[in-house]
Amino acid sequence: MKKQSIEIIRHSLAHIMAAAVLKLWPNTKFAIGPAIENGFYYDLDFNQKSKVKSLSRVKSRDQKSKPQLKTQNLTPDDLLKIEEEMKNIIKADLQFVKSELPIAKALAYEKKRGQIYKEEMIKELKRAGEKSVSYYKLGEFDDLCRGPHIESSNQISLDSFKLEKIAGAYWRGDEKNKMLTRIYGLAFENKKELENYLKVMEEAEKRDHRKIGKEQDLFSFHQEGPGFIFWHPKGMLLREALMKPYDLLHKNEGYDTISTPILLSEEMWHRSGHWEHYKNDMFFVKTDEGNFAIKPMNCPGSILIYNTRPRSYKEFPIKYAEKGEVHRHEPSGTLHGLFRVRAFRQDDSHIFTLEEQVEEEIKKIVSLALKFYIIFGFSNINIEVSTRPKNSIGSDEIWNKSEKIIKKVLKDLNLNYKINEGDGAFYGPKIDFHIKDCIGRPWQCGTIQLDFSMPERFDLKYIDKDGKFKRPVMIHRTIIGSIQRFTGVLIEHYAGVFPVWLSPVQVKIISVGSTHVEFCHKLADEFKQNDIRVEVDESDETVGNKIRKAVAEKIPYMLVIGDREMSSDKLTIRDRGEKTTREIGKQEFIKKIQEKIKNLK
Repeated sequence: MKKQSIEIIRHSLAHIMAAAVLKLWPNTKFAIGPAIENGFYYDLDFNQKSKVKSLSRVKSRDQKSKPQLKTQNLTPDDLLKIEEEMKNIIKADLQFVKSELPIAKALAYEKKRGQIYKEEMIKELKRAGEKSVSYYKLGEFDDLCRGPHIESSNQISLDSFKLEKIAGAYWRGDEKNKMLTRIYGLAFENKKELENYLKVMEEAEKRDHRKIGKEQDLFSFHQEGPGFIFWHPKGMLLREALMKPYDLLHKNEGYDTISTPILLSEEMWHRSGHWEHYKNDMFFVKTDEGNFAIKPMNCPGSILIYNTRPRSYKEFPIKYAEKGEVHRHEPSGTLHGLFRVRAFRQDDSHIFTLEEQVEEEIKKIVSLALKFYIIFGFSNINIEVSTRPKNSIGSDEIWNKSEKIIKKVLKDLNLNYKINEGDGAFYGPKIDFHIKDCIGRPWQCGTIQLDFSMPERFDLKYIDKDGKFKRPVMIHRTIIGSIQRFTGVLIEHYAGVFPVWLSPVQVKIISVGSTHVEFCHKLADEFKQNDIRVEVDESDETVGNKIRKAVAEKIPYMLVIGDREMSSDKLTIRDRGEKTTREIGKQEFIKKIQEKIKNLK
């Protein structure tokens, strides 16, 4: 029996799960069931009136009331039943049997058995010019599918997969359509890989940034602003701290900071080409001057600043850095803490260069990105080169030249990379940086995009040394990406145990009683004068409770101040993670914290 790829196994498990569901719920309607990273899923319409729950819909001002969505109210016990039935199918050694049907017969077949989603998919294939479609039969389950699949169900190990969770998913991802039940499954080549993944996920649950954010009072979410983050004072301190080394690196690299409006005319987005790609995800405003859109990207603003006066070749490269707020109308079902929001700040920079400067400037950006990631302990970095997508702008010549430049730069830097076909920006190829956190999860952060097309669209010019007008090249780049998302990554990477320089509160001073409060505040003022972030707990709670709270908040240093401490010339410090205390002189303690802040420790 030949070894199958894990993608084929995962796809086959999606069919096996669907076959198990059909046996347990014979009236189920089937949508799609693909393989995905780490597993598979299938979207299902159970259509069981006795076992449904309602999901509320938010009605906008300009929409009529819509029917409530319904999804199958499956329980963990139901998932176990499906898993057990899947194992029965695997043990039965059922064959995956492929067949072909002409489009007309396939439509009639699906219509007869009431599989409305499959029928819709076949109609789309017909409109695309397909003459026939393929099916795979597994026991009594017959499913529209192009394959491929394993030969027989017993090629799958019984202990290599697990049904993970249930979610709602709109048919075709459109919230105007019915919500279906999505069952997710995990699948790996063997039991050990599955167990390792489950351990990582268990650790990830402990590190959930939403949970830690609430415990440490960093941010909150409210139904009055779905998808928007409400940053608390400590959350802002964390954000400001992480941006300090970022700002220093950029200052040393000669970037100039700009700020551009959040609203730009609709015409601007047509001209840039963003309209075609982002219009369904944009927010709009109508004013006396016409139609405006809240920006989903920062680059057009930089272009307008560039075009405010004639430019000479002597000015290049021109480096504009903008930590600009962008908005995208993400579907409500995809919103997820700091990772998927409707408003986020991007550390965008747009660099205008002469063509002969492009390679050197991209090398500088790569170097800057790697330096920044190292600060946070991200040394395991994977690089991808994304090539021309289908709906791109620009000529074949420009794209070929751009991709060649990017690959040459990475080769010159001796950096390995993999190709991500067809995933470039619509205006140019890109380099993407994927960092791995301390439990091995990858996160896509920075990106470098080479753009010959936008300068053409906006007729950007400069006067060259020969006195003639020429076209500059534009490099779009981020190092962090979304600052909100990167903050979430850091919270989970450190599990809230931030290094001293990054901690929102570096020292917690705990008063034993009311007579010690004044001394605590005088001590706190001295720390603040030395740029140390400090908080005083003068609540009426017991000292034990105050310490437990400080431990839960993962504060690096705790100082308990009572009569003895007030009369001593030394401080009694409890370090984070320690149950015992130590004594140290005040000035020595301040100096040590300042050294940690300076050295980003």
